Amino acid sequence: MSGGGSAAARKEEYFKKLHTYLDKYQKIIIVLADNVGSNQFQKIRKDLRGLAEVLMGKNSLMRKGLRDYAASNPKVEPLLALIKGNIGFVFTNADLSEVEKKLLFHRIGAPAKAGSIAPDDVFVPKGPTGMEPTQTAFLQALNIASKINKGQVEIVSDVHLVKKGDKVGSSEATLLQKLNIKPFSYGLGIVNIYDNGSVYDPSVLKLTDADIIGKFREGVAIVASLSLAIGYPTLASLPHALSNAYKNVLAVAVETSYSFPAAEKIKEYLKNPSAFAAAGPAAAAPAAAGGAAKEVVEEKEEKKEESDDDMFGGGGLFGDD
Repeated sequence: MSGGGSAAARKEEYFKKLHTYLDKYQKIIIVLADNVGSNQFQKIRKDLRGLAEVLMGKNSLMRKGLRDYAASNPKVEPLLALIKGNIGFVFTNADLSEVEKKLLFHRIGAPAKAGSIAPDDVFVPKGPTGMEPTQTAFLQALNIASKINKGQVEIVSDVHLVKKGDKVGSSEATLLQKLNIKPFSYGLGIVNIYDNGSVYDPSVLKLTDADIIGKFREGVAIVASLSLAIGYPTLASLPHALSNAYKNVLAVAVETSYSFPAAEKIKEYLKNPSAFAAAGPAAAAPAAAGGAAKEVVEEKEEKKEESDDDMFGGGGLFGDD
């Protein structure tokens, strides 16, 4: 009976700790703890001290604690679907990228063991192996092309030895050991991110400020294009609409007697282009004066077109024509 009471007390203590962390922290990194030893766990906890808290436990205990907490705080319900396999929680209010760096720092290299499932693809690079020529038969058994160079076996080209998710064979494990290759690394692997009720993929942590700004610009450009196409004004389409309206009014002024100050210079230029050409830089040689004047006129026209397009910050604001 005493043992049962002790177990009940430990469960109650676990639930209390879980609920305390859920109250205190807004962000949770769901981590996979396969092949992580106790010594490695101690180093991770020590390095995260003051930055994050690691909580492991049986999946049944985690689900029970989350269900009890979700009764009054339903925002944690998405976490229930993520409790699969040997997972744990890393609670934090700090920058998630900082916590991720700490977790990655404590990943350790490990050799490939026969019978284990490969967590990643394993490649053997081409080049000298340090193996004696008598061991070429070993490579031939694995269908690896090789040759003898300077008294040692050399692999001719890169070899995809083990595919992710496949079981590592004894021959593959032996070869990697001979080549002193530790293809795998073990530590707390990030599976999902929970942030104040939202769950997202850990790849989001790799996004930079430039990536976010680029995504935002793409979204604004799409909104502006759609708004212009359907004739529905938005903040994104307003600069383009004003630019188009200005060009329309300018075209009307050029073709009619109607005028306004901004159109006067255009009209003067169209009436007497040579006057503007004369105001430009003089040609170096008199014989080339005619050609230089023509180039200046064309340059003026191009600059004017660009000026029209840029009026009110319109043309090209979001990368469109």
